[in-house]
Amino acid sequence: MVEKTVYDWEAMNDNKPIWLRNAKEVDEADYTAFYKSFSKDTEDPLAHVHFSAEGEVTFRSILFVPKAAPHDLYQDYGKAVDNIKMYVKRVFITDDFEEMMPKYLSFVKGVVDSDDLPLNVSRETLQQNKLLRVIKKKLVRKALDMLKKMSEEDYKKFYNEFGTNVKLGVMEDHSNRNRLAKLLRWQSSQDAEEMTSLQSYLERMKDKQDHIYFMTGTNRVECEKSPFVEALLKKGYEVLYLVDPIDEYTIQNLPEFEGKKFQNAAKENLNLQETDAAKEIMEKLGREFDTLMNWLKEKVLSAGIDKAILSTRLVESPCALVATQYGYSGNMERIMKSQAYAKAGGADGANAKKILELNPFHPLVKELNALFKADEDSEAAKDLAGALYDTALLRSGYSLKDTTAFSSRMDKLLRRSFSIDMEAKVEIPAELDAVVEEAVVADEPAAEEAEPAEEQPVQEEVATPEPAKDEL
Repeated sequence: MVEKTVYDWEAMNDNKPIWLRNAKEVDEADYTAFYKSFSKDTEDPLAHVHFSAEGEVTFRSILFVPKAAPHDLYQDYGKAVDNIKMYVKRVFITDDFEEMMPKYLSFVKGVVDSDDLPLNVSRETLQQNKLLRVIKKKLVRKALDMLKKMSEEDYKKFYNEFGTNVKLGVMEDHSNRNRLAKLLRWQSSQDAEEMTSLQSYLERMKDKQDHIYFMTGTNRVECEKSPFVEALLKKGYEVLYLVDPIDEYTIQNLPEFEGKKFQNAAKENLNLQETDAAKEIMEKLGREFDTLMNWLKEKVLSAGIDKAILSTRLVESPCALVATQYGYSGNMERIMKSQAYAKAGGADGANAKKILELNPFHPLVKELNALFKADEDSEAAKDLAGALYDTALLRSGYSLKDTTAFSSRMDKLLRRSFSIDMEAKVEIPAELDAVVEEAVVADEPAAEEAEPAEEQPVQEEVATPEPAKDEL
């Protein structure tokens, strides 16, 4: 009888990797457990997408969006992260890919497994593989589709955490700019609480409205009370409020959306679609204020303004300073000046002259025109023009360049308002100066008494040696 040894191999792990399984066969608990196992995150993911791609390259992938942003997301923005695990034929290769996902999607976590990539090459060579660029392109598209398909409630949570990343994506990823633009959310004059999308804005636009109006500022209240939006709001136009510092950079990289161009309410050439009757009234007023506007431009405010015109955007405010088409708005100038490496004198755009828009229906502007026509060299007319310019700077979000002159001008206007003599001097009682001098004199003797007495020289005693007993 011959003994024969038979070996029976038992597979210890016969479970397929989760990304190789059919998405319909995987429940939410499995996705959550897998996400926590490889990401080391303690919270459940906010969203995920499980897909397989075929064509030029075949691969399977699962991508997750975390519920909360890392605390150092923007401090370390642009640095390489290991959120995407790369597998080739179920063999883990690396998570040290700098170009697997763009910087603005660096928060996305997941795995990628492909059978088409070479297995026996170095990581450096694999990074240069052209198939990897195809994988990256498809990963970005799937990630953006995942964000687009999120529920309204989940997307609010996402945007609170990663909204800045979407705006950075508009600036960095021009190929996906339209997809990212649909993900943007901004505050709006239409709703005091909820943010709105650009698509919703288009649906509420007026007939024949050619532009998407927006206003930038540090907060919503500042935008709402800005003189630039007075006529827009009065006529029922919706205005987007851009209150984040990055918003104005984002909008510069997004010239239009669905064929509608963006219009900054704080810049020139604001089209409010005036009627022919309104245009005729403004032309008549233009002839009436023509000499005043030339006087402001050529003499009184020549250092600060490029020109003075009558405004159709102002309702309650007497005047405002409008930036040129390629100039800095007040909010942008404030941002540029706050940069760590900004020059002390300011950037060229910050020093550019502005356009002074006057409200011809405001009582102060009417009074200025009357004072100018009575005597263009009068100090009252010059002081009122200077005060209107200074307040226009502040109303429009710019900073005063000469605060001393502003204070002096306001002092004159207050004196004139309360009928105080312009030559009246500040009278200080002589006793105040005398008290100060006496206090100084009284302190001098005390100071002298406090001086230490002159030290007397001390004579050192010399010890005389005693004779020894043997000498005695």
